[in-house]
Amino acid sequence: MGRRKTEMKRIENAARRKVTFSKRRSSLLKKAYELSVLCDVEVGLIVFSSLGKLYEFSSSRCSLTVG
Repeated sequence: MGRRKTEMKRIENAARRKVTFSKRRSSLLKKAYELSVLCDVEVGLIVFSSLGKLYEFSSSRCSLTVG
């Protein structure tokens, strides 16, 4: 039995939204890392939370510059 398709809409419950963001953020960072290793490419990822907190990933030794 497969998974249900998730309807893409804003999660109204603030606690559920925060948990979902945390889980999906970590999955997205992991996927960016895997893409950089498997395909030998440079990947840069910037994510801002609803509170304005910054999460970043860079596969190169150069740091990302947000301007």
